[in-house]
Amino acid sequence: MTQQAALDKHGPVPLYAQLDEILRSRIASGEWAAGMMVPSENAIARQYGISRMTARGVLNSLADEGLLVRVPGKGTFVAEPKIQTGSTAFHGIRAQLEAQGFATTTRLVRAEQVPATPRLARQLEVPPETELSLIERVRSVDGEPISLHRSWVPTSLASDLIEADVVGEQLCTILARDHHLRATRVTQQLESVPVTEADAELLGLAPGQPVLVLEDTTSNQHGPYEFSRITFRGDRIRLGFTFDLTNGEVRNERVWPTRPA
Repeated sequence: MTQQAALDKHGPVPLYAQLDEILRSRIASGEWAAGMMVPSENAIARQYGISRMTARGVLNSLADEGLLVRVPGKGTFVAEPKIQTGSTAFHGIRAQLEAQGFATTTRLVRAEQVPATPRLARQLEVPPETELSLIERVRSVDGEPISLHRSWVPTSLASDLIEADVVGEQLCTILARDHHLRATRVTQQLESVPVTEADAELLGLAPGQPVLVLEDTTSNQHGPYEFSRITFRGDRIRLGFTFDLTNGEVRNERVWPTRPA
């Protein structure tokens, strides 16, 4: 068993900060593996010679950060590590995941033509009931669903889109190569919402669990041509955004790390 670090009770660093660093290192090293139950507040307090209140505060802080999961009546567990992704305006989710070394799969849920609802019509600046091509896919990592992608494109701009290989290729690639639809502007909106029953089934979640929803309106010089809604599992995905504001321009300069061994 790994020898446990002791707290320096006479040093300048507060005890809670020392304990926080020790518990983080136990998670990072894999000593406390994902899904493992960690010692109770009382056990940690006894082990490090601190108050139960201090132990509780550190555990709550790590839980708030997503490193631990507190389950009432059962205990505290190490959370599954979240996958870091970013804006889809510069790199598709699939490209980001594969750049990090994740094995991804895509399942086509449906590809069909639908009439534009009032909201879709506003987003795409078309009349209500305009025919749109809807592409709906589930993206998985290592066999586990992590995101649900819905995209709507006016059929007049890409008449054969529902016949395209949207599983083997990224939609943005198909739109650019086959239909000359290349983005010059992307507007995004991010919010956290309870997952619907239908989406919960596709993502392997319980209805009502929190999910992250990222909505994109993609335009070229002629106006909007795609509206997408990506629903991410909030327990598996963390969205990060890094921008370079040099010369007044906003450019995503995120460099995606390789997957940890």
